[in-house]
Amino acid sequence: MHKTEDILKAKDFILSKTNIIPEIGIILGSGLGNLADEIESAVVIPYEDIPHFTKSDGIGGHSNELVIGKFQGKNIVAMKGRYHYYEGYSLDEVTFPVRVIKALGAENLIITNSCGAVNTDFKPGELMLITDHINLVGTNPLIGKNNDDLGMRFPDVSEVYNRELRNLALQVAEENNLTLQQGVYGWWSGPVYETPAEIRMIRILGGDAIGMSTVPEATVAIHSGLKVLGISCLTNMACGILDQPLSHEEVIEVAGKSRSTFVHLIKNIISKM
Repeated sequence: MHKTEDILKAKDFILSKTNIIPEIGIILGSGLGNLADEIESAVVIPYEDIPHFTKSDGIGGHSNELVIGKFQGKNIVAMKGRYHYYEGYSLDEVTFPVRVIKALGAENLIITNSCGAVNTDFKPGELMLITDHINLVGTNPLIGKNNDDLGMRFPDVSEVYNRELRNLALQVAEENNLTLQQGVYGWWSGPVYETPAEIRMIRILGGDAIGMSTVPEATVAIHSGLKVLGISCLTNMACGILDQPLSHEEVIEVAGKSRSTFVHLIKNIISKM
């Protein structure tokens, strides 16, 4: 569990670089970091400069920068890239930025990712609103002695992804004639993609999409008292659905093609939050 003094040290360092108090945090997944380039009056801080932050191993689509500024009339803090459990980081390290986003003053957290579609009614390039998740990894970022300053010992997770924010996202998608699927996201540890048999299992369990992030951050966000909105970019059909191998290059390519739709959706959601 995170230490309060570590969170405050990181918070104080960030606030020494800017006087903007963010209302909204956003975690930008693979290939989606360009949204941060549209933040106005931006202060850009490399992760490695922030106390107790770490950084991704440089995998494509993750820039390792915290960006704070104005976006759609709101104060926002954006993680331009994230780090993952499969990189060998502990879940405390993976989720530490969420604690700092909360400490900075944010009340809402938008979590994005690129992932594979398990639901055969979905198509690569579409966006999916996360309605719920399945933890398939067998561990949890809240394991360990609880820090009561940060949240309760046994948080309720009956609505991890805030219903009000989900309804807002659906409204925005309808108003802008954007396709926004809805479904359950499964967390897979990676770094290997899933086998065809594992994908069949995930479908039986009720998963609509599968990816290697998001669930740890969402869990810690709920523990912290943040309202969470999760949106996935479906970059490929999961293993075994199509007769072709999977590649990270495909993930980045499709995420890039979907970027304008994603940015348009996020812009309009934030403007109405």
